Amino acid sequence: MVLPRRFGWRWLSMLLALVLLLVFARPAIAEPETNNYSNLIRNGIDLSHEDLSGMLFVSAEMRKANLEEANLRNAILTLGVFLDANFHGADLSGALLDRVFWVGADLSDALLVEATATRTSFQDVNITGADFTDAILDRYEQKQLCLRAEGVNSKTGVATRDSLGCV
Repeated sequence: MVLPRRFGWRWLSMLLALVLLLVFARPAIAEPETNNYSNLIRNGIDLSHEDLSGMLFVSAEMRKANLEEANLRNAILTLGVFLDANFHGADLSGALLDRVFWVGADLSDALLVEATATRTSFQDVNITGADFTDAILDRYEQKQLCLRAEGVNSKTGVATRDSLGCV
């Protein structure tokens, strides 16, 4: 093949590379198996004992999900729906829990040390033995949690009432 002198082989190789890129390139799409669980609706999903530290759960709906003993340290759970989910013994230390609905969830023996739980509903949540040490909670939710706080966390030895600063 003869190319006009003004194009040359360098231009042909660049054009070929561009065509190959356009033909074989795949867009980056967040799959459930990746580090991003955002906008995911997976009711009943089992993520128990998984290392999910630093993961994103933005606008995730995981009703009746099993996250028992999961490592969710520094994870971001915002605008999430975790109704009737099992977080028994989960480590949510340092996590951002903004506008999360836990209604009916099990947070017993969970670690919420230094977690930020703003505009979050803990209605009908089992918090027996949960450790909220240095967590940031809305004042109303903190008072509601104190009404039913009991037990001692099995990992830290801290009483739930003490970690919430209940009077």
